[in-house]
Amino acid sequence: MKLSSFADYAVVLMSAAARHCGGARMNATTLAAETGIPLPTAQKLVSRLSAAGLFESSRGTGGGVRLSRPPAAITLADVVEAVEGPIAMTACSDHGAHDCNMEQDCRVRPHMSAANHAVRAALASVTIASLSRDVPAAPTPSFTGAGEIETPAEQIAL
Repeated sequence: MKLSSFADYAVVLMSAAARHCGGARMNATTLAAETGIPLPTAQKLVSRLSAAGLFESSRGTGGGVRLSRPPAAITLADVVEAVEGPIAMTACSDHGAHDCNMEQDCRVRPHMSAANHAVRAALASVTIASLSRDVPAAPTPSFTGAGEIETPAEQIAL
């Protein structure tokens, strides 16, 4: 399973907004410039994410968008579902969809619900807050005169 470019861009946009959480409102132009997402795409995403309740927006002087709730309360599943719709690995796991020719005789269908729930749970376990944090640099080993590698303990501590 691979996220669409649209969903991927939505996650990047939300992560950028999370880094500004608590600050001034942002607009699609600012988010596009910060993330490298094309402006028309950023505008569509801001609109879609606002419609889904992940951004709150206001017009006028000082207007723009901001996260509608804390970044720790917004998950990857929320963002993906906002732009792609319900997470469904197969047509038969999408509620109400019945466009499979094998549905009547399929022995796998009853089991796909468990797989679908597992994927959604995995996406729901990742918050926008965790995606907006800087990744700590890997410890840099230093070499001793005896040819041994030494990694300072303070570099390993998180």
